[in-house]
Amino acid sequence: MAAIGIVFLIVGLLASVGIHELGHLVPAKRFGVKVSQYFIGFGPTLWSTTRGGTEYGIKAIPLGGFVRIAGMLAPARAGTPVEKNGQVTLAEEARRASAAELGPGEEHQAFWRLPAAKKLAVMFGGPLTNLVLATLLIGVVISGIGVAQPTTTVGAISPCVGEVEADQCADKPESPASRSALRVGDVVVSWAGRQVTTWPELSAAIAEGGTGPVTVGVVRGGEPVDVLITPIPVRRTVVDGGQVVLDESGQPVTREVPYAGISPAYERQRQPLTRAAAVTGNVAVGTAKVVLTLPTQLWNMATELVTGGERDRSGVVGIVGVVDIAGNITSSSAAQYTAVDRLGDLTMLLAGLNMSLFVFNVIPLLPLDGGHILGALIEGSRRRLAKIRGKADPGPFDTARLLPLSNVVFFALIAMTVLLVVADIVNPVV
Repeated sequence: MAAIGIVFLIVGLLASVGIHELGHLVPAKRFGVKVSQYFIGFGPTLWSTTRGGTEYGIKAIPLGGFVRIAGMLAPARAGTPVEKNGQVTLAEEARRASAAELGPGEEHQAFWRLPAAKKLAVMFGGPLTNLVLATLLIGVVISGIGVAQPTTTVGAISPCVGEVEADQCADKPESPASRSALRVGDVVVSWAGRQVTTWPELSAAIAEGGTGPVTVGVVRGGEPVDVLITPIPVRRTVVDGGQVVLDESGQPVTREVPYAGISPAYERQRQPLTRAAAVTGNVAVGTAKVVLTLPTQLWNMATELVTGGERDRSGVVGIVGVVDIAGNITSSSAAQYTAVDRLGDLTMLLAGLNMSLFVFNVIPLLPLDGGHILGALIEGSRRRLAKIRGKADPGPFDTARLLPLSNVVFFALIAMTVLLVVADIVNPVV
């Protein structure tokens, strides 16, 4: 069962990467740029075929993919230093290698010759496909498969106060629900005379009903039944807007609330597309926050790895951790965790990965797509400004000059990948 989840995720991720690269390939070929290769995977080639001047294929290591667009770097402008201490600069070497990708008579097919707007379309096309995929997958789950929502049906009755498992109830008082005639499967329709149709309404009725005896109206086996229950006061942490409320000393604020000891049964309910759009926005914002705090999270992860500290459950995970999550989804033995539930969670996991690919790739640093997007934006702005001011065309943006920084980012990405893999194996999130 774990293998099913793992295969689902890997196939879905490879498909996402393949579509991402198509987002680059299709506009590039449409604009007349030479695209020599389109591959899924890295390493030795397992299969390939050439169509329309492009070699399409699959490689042995399924850890991504690439599309080779010819002539990415423009030649050096007149007056630009191409040698330093008698040796060709790194930027000039890259420019010459880029030019070498074009054969005689193909010079007009260089990427750097495109107008800035078309460069932007080619480079943003990849991340955009991941954003669209994430949006579609979230829509499928939220509005198609449905989202598990709590109902007024009693799903579980706590045997004691504050605990769910009976073997954890030593020296703890019996819960009010377990002392009453309430049963699992009862559908609560009223609490202390207040009609309820949703779990939030029932929760509010319990909170407002106090700790005295109350009559609970339920439907059991299709018949209405009245049950008497006496909630008890317990102390709970105050939460406002999803955040724990703290006092002046920084400690969580608590207060007494009525406690009954019931938990809801869940059922999947389809939500409107507006809800899917809102969820997509929340996922995008959450992913962006993770990316912005990535250096801090990686430092904490490395520290936990060295000291043996417990991994932050809300922190970033690598591909090994994500694959492990997928395996756990399909191998879970929970009786109420249906195949539809598993499919929904796997689909949301794949949607999250696509959102991560979108957000990460638009970081304005080479060799990421965002670096080329930034270059296209700068080039377009310079040319428009020069035209307004009546100045000469400044020409294409010299991306090659950013290669020293690009190499730093490249090695940083490798180091990050290695750290995530090691942490996921040695100190996984539990």
